[in-house]
Amino acid sequence: MQRDIFEDDHHSYRETVREFLAREVEPNYERWESERLIDRSAWISAGKSGILGLAIPEEYGGSGVTDYRFRTVVVEEVARTATTSFGSGISTQDDIVIPYIAHLGTEEQKQRWLPGLAAGEFIGAIAMTEPGTGSDLQGIKATAVRNGDEWILNGQKTFITNGIHSDLVIVVARTDPNAGAKGLSLFVVERDMPGFSRGRKLHKVGLAGQDTAELIFDNVRVPTANLLGEEGWGFIHLMENLPLERLSIAVSALAAAHAAFTWTKDYVFARTAFGKPIGDLQNTRFVLAEMLTEIEVTQSHVDRCVAALNAGTLTAVDAAKAKWWASELQKRVVDRCVQLHGGYGFMMEYPIGRSYVDTRIVTIYGGTTEIMKEIIGRDIASGSS
Repeated sequence: MQRDIFEDDHHSYRETVREFLAREVEPNYERWESERLIDRSAWISAGKSGILGLAIPEEYGGSGVTDYRFRTVVVEEVARTATTSFGSGISTQDDIVIPYIAHLGTEEQKQRWLPGLAAGEFIGAIAMTEPGTGSDLQGIKATAVRNGDEWILNGQKTFITNGIHSDLVIVVARTDPNAGAKGLSLFVVERDMPGFSRGRKLHKVGLAGQDTAELIFDNVRVPTANLLGEEGWGFIHLMENLPLERLSIAVSALAAAHAAFTWTKDYVFARTAFGKPIGDLQNTRFVLAEMLTEIEVTQSHVDRCVAALNAGTLTAVDAAKAKWWASELQKRVVDRCVQLHGGYGFMMEYPIGRSYVDTRIVTIYGGTTEIMKEIIGRDIASGSS
């Protein structure tokens, strides 16, 4: 598939990412999946290799690179190597936690947290989802009550990516019980704050190595200096960052679909049945043709969204379109690729097997497909589309 969105600097960076993954991630990945936890040392290595904190300004220890095509390179190389658990963790850091702090943080907060995030010395998480809320952010029950120079934080969160390793957690809590969506605020909770604890390391269907946890906040005293953004503006701040988060999922989903297609194409022309490669069977060729066409058509939209993000014009609606379509495409493609692999597609030593179990979550996290369609549908009903 020929694409013209990348330039020489992106191709050079791809070699850096590829070498890093081959050296630090691929040899350890099976162990991480078995232990259900990625070594913290891998985060430090990622920081040293320039894989983390790309968009963090240089004065805070980052690369100062806001061109999202560089993040796209990282995502595509992670997909190529089927090391999705590692990629999911660093995506949370680079596409969610860092942008919140970089865009909303005070100068003191940026100096305190961004260098550690860029170096991989701090691992970040965002705690939105609660046991009873799911995608309903307005139903959040965690509370923060002002007490002098502190906020007293109480509540529980679940399905939190990087929950076990996290040193900094951006917590969404209700600061005004009577203000609805306008009553939410964001707080940065640090690892050693009394009353902050971790519950279970959740045992997931896929993404085994990427730690996901329950978090518990029991009268955690959060300094007012750890309020992120404006009090009562939490919902607005979340809405402002969701297009980037959803585009990052779309980029990852599409990269995973293309990787699965590539593995399968190579497999079917090497595997023989009935005296010839199964790639020479008409049904196989039709399936390959369908998948490649869908991938390339989707690639055009996602690449346009990346360009819009770089230009500062990506809308929530276009990001929602990219997220739901690319994630559903990944499900369809990976499922068909498993079928073409036959029994070997169900074996975890094959990358398509790992991709199969890792794929199911993509239409759920970052907002379900149904929520994405509702966002688009509301835009249509308003007459904007």
